[in-house]
Amino acid sequence: MVNLRTQKRLAASVIGCGKRKIWLDPNEVSEISNANSRQTIRKLVSDGLIIRKPVTMHSRSRARELNLSRRDGRHRGFGKRKGTADARMPQQVLWMRRQRVLRRLLVKYRASGKIDKHLYHELYHSSKGNAFKHKRALVEHIHRAKAEMARERAITEEMDIRRQKNKAARERKAERQAAKRNELAGEDEA
Repeated sequence: MVNLRTQKRLAASVIGCGKRKIWLDPNEVSEISNANSRQTIRKLVSDGLIIRKPVTMHSRSRARELNLSRRDGRHRGFGKRKGTADARMPQQVLWMRRQRVLRRLLVKYRASGKIDKHLYHELYHSSKGNAFKHKRALVEHIHRAKAEMARERAITEEMDIRRQKNKAARERKAERQAAKRNELAGEDEA
């Protein structure tokens, strides 16, 4: 048996793959053994005496099946766990996700005019201070805050109206008293 190790090495280099992927035609051993340069190897490759073997099959069907069952919650028990709960799903990542969700909502509400910049600033710091567990809690808080603001505005308007009424009544009373005084003064003179 002729040693074709050099030819295999050169062929691997020329084709650009590993040596184990090179197939040398066993019927043309004498011709292949004469090839001692890259140029002659290239010619043999083009002639089909040296061929690159196809990539071997590596099926993912079992992996896909396992992933599907994992979605249903199989193979996730205590016996399958290696890291701590925090290593598997870090608290930091959960916190970042929650903050991004809340901040995105606040930006959207501010842009659409549902909240003003002052309430936005206040809620931004509240969310950073862990005041809201999730998006729904923040939305409910916004509704409550807006209702409270509307109620306060209505109360202040009502108080302003009452103040103006009282002021007008006082002025009328003062006018009446002044008129009465003038009347009495006129009678005294006569």
